Amino acid sequence: MCRSPPEPFPVPHATLPFWRTDLHELDSHQSTSDLPQSCDVLIVGSGLSGASIAYHVLDNNSSPPSIVILEARQACSGATGRNGGHVKPDLYYRVPQYARMYGKQAAAEMALFEMSHVQAIKDLVEKEKIDCDFVLTRAYDVILDPELAEKTKRQFDQLVEEKFPTVKDVWYAPAAAARTLTGVKDAQCAFSFTVGSMWPYKLVTHLLSLAVKRGVNLQTHTPVTSVSDTQDADGYWLVSTPRGVVKAKKVIFATNGYTAGILPEFREKIIPVRGICSRIAVPEGKEAPSLPSSYSVRHNAKGADYQITRPDGSIIVGGGRPAYWHKENEWYNNFNDSKMIQPAVTYFDGLMQRTYRGWEHSDASVDKVWTGILGYTNDLMPYVGAVPSKDGQFVCAGFNGHGMPAILLTAKGIAKMVLEDCTFEETGVPWPFQVTTARLQNPGNAIRDMLKQAKL
Repeated sequence: MCRSPPEPFPVPHATLPFWRTDLHELDSHQSTSDLPQSCDVLIVGSGLSGASIAYHVLDNNSSPPSIVILEARQACSGATGRNGGHVKPDLYYRVPQYARMYGKQAAAEMALFEMSHVQAIKDLVEKEKIDCDFVLTRAYDVILDPELAEKTKRQFDQLVEEKFPTVKDVWYAPAAAARTLTGVKDAQCAFSFTVGSMWPYKLVTHLLSLAVKRGVNLQTHTPVTSVSDTQDADGYWLVSTPRGVVKAKKVIFATNGYTAGILPEFREKIIPVRGICSRIAVPEGKEAPSLPSSYSVRHNAKGADYQITRPDGSIIVGGGRPAYWHKENEWYNNFNDSKMIQPAVTYFDGLMQRTYRGWEHSDASVDKVWTGILGYTNDLMPYVGAVPSKDGQFVCAGFNGHGMPAILLTAKGIAKMVLEDCTFEETGVPWPFQVTTARLQNPGNAIRDMLKQAKL
């Protein structure tokens, strides 16, 4: 008899990301020694989704509902606290695929939505005076594979011809110019556009501190083990944890790759995918070669390395898929971020020297490597909105490793639904994100489809 895989759940002793080397005072915070008996709104998860939802529920609200945030481990210890530090919208690369899946208008809506997040996060950082190393910069998407470079340029030209709205910010460089401008030795072409970078943990913990100051009850080290199948006689959902039960009128699952662990309808819909990231630095006292832009270096259609340059000159690099994509057990449906992806452990050694001109004698070396759990979905779209047939339950999860340019304003939409009881169509969130019964009943699996295609 074939055993089903275990349900995704945060594991103890996770690897240590660079972002969690300077901890906030709320990292292991528990607002009260005992859990509140009840609340109006309960948010599961304290990453960017959970913190942003709380922020938007409270923003300009003179009589906010009572809010409890439950976090299984430390504050912002999941995907947001383990990512690459990018705020990088997709303005062109997957647009043709999304246009085929959802139509050109929806593809444009999604690209513009992502594009708006760069400015939205910049505005938030300035409004709330958040010290998170936010930098407004340009990205270079560099393609190394000649065939992929030709295909991508052809698709880009088609978008330009169609006057697709987001390509007005995208600039194309052919091979010679790409190598000169990016410093990437084997570049076949490059695309440049506006992006941001930051210290994501500091952004989220600042938002959490604002929420706590406004009365939100934050409980870290309090994993949710289950939620009742139905509401009680008073209309409350019963949320169970090892520390007791909290009754909530509304429950919001900001649980990304772990969603199926407590919402069974999302099994095989939001799949945990393990990724790997690193920090690379030159020896103390030595100046790193200048690399002011952020980068994606796309080896082929199977994956890319992504990186930002930190204000201290160090480089955050994630990806490494060429080293492990063919070993499914290392990443697919794998939620163990206490372990490394073994085939990729040494991948980042010498990466800067072999990739970039001028780094050959930099003595750059890997300072840290860590793993994190992403939430990939069966149809490549996040799951956002009201959970079907469960009045008062909402989800904001499954961002496919691409949450930074999508979550902040998605969370604003969820907050609007919670506060105003509005429809999804009134939130401003792209319609393909909406949770529907049809999506939950869809037997397809886009991740496996792409994996099969990559093996051809």
